[in-house]
Amino acid sequence: MPQVRRPRRGSLQFHPRVRSKRMYPTITTYPITDKPKALAFAGYKSGMLHAMISDNNKNSPTFGQEISVPVTVLDCPPLKVIGIRAYKNSYNGLSALKEAIAKDLPKNLSRKINIGEFKTEENLSAIEKNLDKVSNLRLIVSTQPKLSGIGKKTPEIFEIEIGGANAGEKLTFAKQVLGKEIKPSDVVKEGELVDTVAITKGKGTVGPVKRYGVKIQNRHAKQKRRHVGAIAAQTPGRVLWTSPMAGQFGLFTRTELNKRILKIGDGVEINPKSGFTRYGIIKSNYILVQGSVPGAKKRLVLLRPAIRPSKIKLLVPEIKQVVK
Repeated sequence: MPQVRRPRRGSLQFHPRVRSKRMYPTITTYPITDKPKALAFAGYKSGMLHAMISDNNKNSPTFGQEISVPVTVLDCPPLKVIGIRAYKNSYNGLSALKEAIAKDLPKNLSRKINIGEFKTEENLSAIEKNLDKVSNLRLIVSTQPKLSGIGKKTPEIFEIEIGGANAGEKLTFAKQVLGKEIKPSDVVKEGELVDTVAITKGKGTVGPVKRYGVKIQNRHAKQKRRHVGAIAAQTPGRVLWTSPMAGQFGLFTRTELNKRILKIGDGVEINPKSGFTRYGIIKSNYILVQGSVPGAKKRLVLLRPAIRPSKIKLLVPEIKQVVK
């Protein structure tokens, strides 16, 4: 008989499927821009509503009409810039060259790092002297969960890349914001497209059908219907890593592209009377993102300017009403 060939069972697009190391993600790729500014922001996922907006997409069949769209509400208190980190190129990629930490740090950061006497001025001057070696500059920022409705004390600390034409412009901008706060309006604007990066919901241990999307066997299968027919071939006589098998599913880092920002505003106007279910009351700024974003409620979601924006230019949306 001829050798039977078939497409593989189960997608290996995201592999390996393992749990994320921490509950908030890391952005590794940023868009290129000549304007010196922070290239990411973060907010806590509060819940979802729906908004009545005027459709201003000329390619849409409902252009000019009032439509209902689902929106995700992100609680976005200002980010605190606690340090600057300079990187240089090495054989293994980027390696840290020097970092400068702000002098007066919030007390709640002691839950995360050891607060001591940082030689801020000396480290800044060292970065300036070695500016020819610096290939990249990033801000070390901290969230301020006390200003949100999440009800926790320990902040998250992560890095945000700085846009700019050269290292000198980036360092000048970093000095201006060191020890200060960054608001959502400093990074993104209404009507812009952003990429959302977050940790998805955890599903625990699941079978190969849900985990890889393999085909369910028919009723003539000798074994169970939601299993693969065979996990390995007779040759080479061992189970390959590409074999779809049961295991961990969910709690992965995922990026969704081209999410439209509908509004940036104050939390007082968006809160329902009893607050958001299983979250609380938004106390500071918020961002309305059209559609859904990855992750469960109270999870930190990172927003990055769209790295592959759509060619269709969208205007600032006209929001008629937000149904709470």
